[in-house]
Amino acid sequence: METKQTAIEWLIQQKKNHKLGLITKEDLIKAKQMEKEQIMKAYTNGSPEFFDMSEEYYNETYGNG
Repeated sequence: METKQTAIEWLIQQKKNHKLGLITKEDLIKAKQMEKEQIMKAYTNGSPEFFDMSEEYYNETYGNG
């Protein structure tokens, strides 16, 4: 089974990879997108037919920004 990373784990790894230990704006945008996808996948329990509902759930719960 493939090991997955949470958005936070990915972001921490990016910080370690940067020479100055800084997180870029692009890193933050990518982590937020990863988190959104993870939340939506958990909401649908991986069933693609519920994807539209998961997008609505995410936007109502966390905003669409």
